[in-house]
Amino acid sequence: MQHKPVLRLLNLSLFILFPIAWAAPLMRAGLLPFFSLDEISILTGIADLWGKDMILAVLVAFFALIAPIIKVAGTALIQFDMVNRNALPFLSILGKLAMADVFLVAIYIVLAKGVGVGRLETAWGLYLFTFCVLLSYAITLSEKTKGNGLAERNSPR
Repeated sequence: MQHKPVLRLLNLSLFILFPIAWAAPLMRAGLLPFFSLDEISILTGIADLWGKDMILAVLVAFFALIAPIIKVAGTALIQFDMVNRNALPFLSILGKLAMADVFLVAIYIVLAKGVGVGRLETAWGLYLFTFCVLLSYAITLSEKTKGNGLAERNSPR
């Protein structure tokens, strides 16, 4: 069971990495190719949406901010035996909702590039956010495997 402290540390690191990813630039966008590009992050995107469509802003905030951090917190509570492992299916659903946000950003990038008006470049924050979501998913998957007893059966004795 030496992987348990590593999984705990990785999960707790997401409390730092997710907020960095939220503020990091997901993409750079500009109308004309010779002018500087505006950086768009999850937080600036939500702020811009708030003035135009509050319902969509709340949905994006839930998918990008609330669902991932609740999932990380819930996983930590399970890892430290403060919550029953029966909460794992709920956490798995939250992880899928967070992944939906990554797909929405990817679709936006593909559509914007397909229109051919202006310039759009992906930035390092998109990769960091995707990494955080995938790491969180992998940690939850590992916790599910432990809950099924597969980790104990497959571990060397």
